Amino acid sequence: MKVPFIDLSRHHKPLKSELSQAFENVYDSNQFILGQHVKQFEEQIATYVGTKYAIGVSNCTNALLLSLKALGVKTGDEVITTPFTFVATAEVIAMLGAKPVFCDIEPKTMNIDHSMINDRISSKTKVILPVHLYGQSADMDEIVAIAEQHNIAVVEDMAQAVGAQYKGKNVGTFGATACISFFPTKNLSALGDAGMVLTSDDVLAEKLRAMRVHGAAKKYYHDSLGYNDRLDAMQAAFLSVKLNYLDTWNERRREIAHRYDAAFKDIVQIPYVHPHNVSVYHQYTIRTRKRDALREFLTQKGIGIAVHYPVGLHQQKAFEYLGYREGDYPEAEKAAQEVLSLPIQQDLSDEEVDYVITTIKEFFSRS
Repeated sequence: MKVPFIDLSRHHKPLKSELSQAFENVYDSNQFILGQHVKQFEEQIATYVGTKYAIGVSNCTNALLLSLKALGVKTGDEVITTPFTFVATAEVIAMLGAKPVFCDIEPKTMNIDHSMINDRISSKTKVILPVHLYGQSADMDEIVAIAEQHNIAVVEDMAQAVGAQYKGKNVGTFGATACISFFPTKNLSALGDAGMVLTSDDVLAEKLRAMRVHGAAKKYYHDSLGYNDRLDAMQAAFLSVKLNYLDTWNERRREIAHRYDAAFKDIVQIPYVHPHNVSVYHQYTIRTRKRDALREFLTQKGIGIAVHYPVGLHQQKAFEYLGYREGDYPEAEKAAQEVLSLPIQQDLSDEEVDYVITTIKEFFSRS
């Protein structure tokens, strides 16, 4: 049997009629940039998450960039974030001329370790940028309290966590802004690139809307410089269709995750989810010192897997100029050597899940 890590054709086939109708609606409207379909989806997402505003942009990387820019991050400033995430989180900090200041991760959840943040704060710190890794919220009460104590902002990177909850409250409602990715492999996915900035701050929302259209609050009147960074109407229409199914899909992911938990709890480190959290399991990521051998075995058996992430950001060549060295963030470095993401797509059959379980148990029975 072959089990794909993700199969978009399988994901989209049941939605073909609705997606085709969405395409026709946008095509007939002749509104391809912003317009009514984007506005509708923005309202739907804001309502779903529980923020006052949602501002559609071209992708999550630019959602992060615009958020930091709107909060005044500039050359010489510092932004605290995790070294164990996708490069975009720190990339946008550097692109603004600011310094990414990394804070090691908590080994159980692999989210940023809030207990270490205070030691990383300086007079130059402008923002704390936690990532809700793999679909589980970071410790937002503690992070927000630290930020308020030092009068600095919080930006949530919720690229992997639409629908996740922290202590009964939706992820995306804690920071000055929150940033969503609708990349095709995400739980809520576009058929191309797309992103969103969430905020409940009137001033930030106005800034963000202007920034995504070259800094123009009113067409052809530019009080500041901005970007060409708008959500495509076609993608917004597709996402409006998919949002109706998101909770069902996330529940199926949790169901698969619980089956994996029961099967693997005695042989690998399974994902730890705090009792006060509801994870959406964008990834189901185990940890084992036998990661590389297990990866090879599963590949030979036709099971799709991935490593998120094999190298900490502080060890990436692009960030050599920051002067970080091996050993600076030991938990992130250890995780990078041990993590392995298993198939968790909501479209997996029970038989495919059983095959993944049986195959992993076979590996450990032999090793």
